[in-house]
Amino acid sequence: MDKIKVIFFGTPDIGVKSLDYLYNSDKIEVLAVVTQPDKPAGRGKHLRPSPIKEYALEKKLPIYQPKSIRKEPDIIDALKQYEPDFFVTFAFGQILSQEVLDIPKYETINLHASLLPKYRGANPIQRCIINGDTETGICTMITELGLDCGDVCMQEKIQIPDDMTCEDLWLKISEDSPELLEQTLVGLYNKTLSPCPQCEDGVCMADKLKKEETLIDWNKSAKDIHNLVRGVYKSPSAYFIHNEKIIKVMQTRVEDTNVQGQIGEIVKTDKDGVVMQTGEGCLRLIKVKPEGKGEMYARDWYNGLRS
Repeated sequence: MDKIKVIFFGTPDIGVKSLDYLYNSDKIEVLAVVTQPDKPAGRGKHLRPSPIKEYALEKKLPIYQPKSIRKEPDIIDALKQYEPDFFVTFAFGQILSQEVLDIPKYETINLHASLLPKYRGANPIQRCIINGDTETGICTMITELGLDCGDVCMQEKIQIPDDMTCEDLWLKISEDSPELLEQTLVGLYNKTLSPCPQCEDGVCMADKLKKEETLIDWNKSAKDIHNLVRGVYKSPSAYFIHNEKIIKVMQTRVEDTNVQGQIGEIVKTDKDGVVMQTGEGCLRLIKVKPEGKGEMYARDWYNGLRS
């Protein structure tokens, strides 16, 4: 079989393992990489390349960095010259026009971090944890102009334990995606794989998170707050206000206790943390990050308040 010619579109580190897997595959030839422009980062706000660009530089792959690929005919013309069999997109971060989608000989394949049609949209990883789901997955799909509405090629389920954070799930998806992408490309190329239309009855959106959603509402149940903490762990983190300071909550556990108190108040402290009363049950704060300070155990934060 001739090697399948692919151009890879991606930006964050979640796609690096997939790009590396395809680059080293004896079935795939990665012709070029398309990624977002370098962006300011760190205290000095120096321009920093995306993880996908860093990998492409290491492998000396051609790199294209459109601000908006739909509006850059020079890059579109350059991509046409490669005569690719497929485009592969994985967290690229831009919407492709029909002109771009029509370039590959076969299709543009997207790796989406959910079991479509559930969680179409920008934040499927965070939303499924916030909503308390016990299962999610990844799927490959044919890219169309609509939002994550194309036919599904392949999928793989992923279990969500009650202590898994969005960062843990991000890493799991990064690890599980490469083989699924290769199998999809080979199956479509050999015509042994038939994509299936999505069932519109199960559509669920994963809208981009707003900052106000990460403010903890102590009137909610301990379980719901615990899921929020896991779902936005470090990006951007759930928080509450104490003494006019932002306290980010990094790790929690739903507490099995008979202690009762006013909603939003500390009802118990011990060596394992600080227990808060919620609208339904109690929640133990294990690790927090007070404004202007580093991450610490909640008990140390509380002891600092007392002193």
